[in-house]
Amino acid sequence: MSILFESIKVGNFTLPNRIAMPPMCVYKARDYSGLPRCFHRLHYPARSLGGVGFIIVEATAVSPEGCISKNDLGLWSDNQIEAHAKLNYEIKKYTCQTTAIQLGHAGAKGTCGNILSPSGICFSPEYQHPKTLNTQEIYEIITKFKDAAIRAKAANYDIVEIHAAHGYLISEFLSPLTNKRDDEFGGSIDNRMRLLSLIAQEISPIIPFGVRISADDWEVGGNTIEDSKIIAKKCAELGACYISVSAGGVVSKPSLVPELKPMYQADYAKAIKEVVNIPVIGVGLITTKEQGEQMIEGGYCDIVAYGRELLRNPNFALYAAASEGKNEIIDFSYQRAF
Repeated sequence: MSILFESIKVGNFTLPNRIAMPPMCVYKARDYSGLPRCFHRLHYPARSLGGVGFIIVEATAVSPEGCISKNDLGLWSDNQIEAHAKLNYEIKKYTCQTTAIQLGHAGAKGTCGNILSPSGICFSPEYQHPKTLNTQEIYEIITKFKDAAIRAKAANYDIVEIHAAHGYLISEFLSPLTNKRDDEFGGSIDNRMRLLSLIAQEISPIIPFGVRISADDWEVGGNTIEDSKIIAKKCAELGACYISVSAGGVVSKPSLVPELKPMYQADYAKAIKEVVNIPVIGVGLITTKEQGEQMIEGGYCDIVAYGRELLRNPNFALYAAASEGKNEIIDFSYQRAF
């Protein structure tokens, strides 16, 4: 049997297979409502019916000013809990019995007004000039992550993923390219990690958490994989139940972008896997069963996130199962098609 269909423990949860749907924004919430809609209640459950073992719902803002766009999902209000609970109910009817939701704050990459960042650095000329956060405001954001985690638990998510990647707010604090502070939140890597650490400490007693990181900033003077090993180890020490390893996103036109080809981020995941004892999720233009098997069998990661492939083909896991003769994995209503 393909290693993709072996179960795996993530924290106290057992996933039925190693195929994950990573968080991918679909920008379908109504303007500034933050509410999952009928689209979301079709989009995510379709992948669960299609055999995906672990679904991480897209970046969900912890505050209105933390939205990437006006059509982001949100968990900044108790009024949003019921719609998220309905989404979870639909997902968990099928293969995926363990769901996560990615909690984030857009920081300088937001487009909804009141843009905030560690040091007032614009992401690009097309974006607004962000306000530099003061210490009180930083602690208010930490509380917003905590409150959003409480709502995530109330909505029956099993795990929250802290979005510390791709140049959004926590990532901006982590990177020396975007964090020029001279207080306890800037300077050394320990200080740059402080926001992430404090958020993790607040969330940990509430609900299990994972973390998504950008392993390399792809720019001179930015974080490298060696810095990210330190960050990943700290996350594990704080109780993270997995690390999802991506890269880039901190600067708009990085000069050190690798060739974009299947599995181009595999080595980052492998480097992180070597320094933590929790599951690592690998990403990076992975589109086939064979590539996923290579990722796991080669020791690059423990779980494979099929992003764009699952947008194209919500039944990817069923095709992979059928190629192994594992038709019992396929819902009986669909078995005649395979």
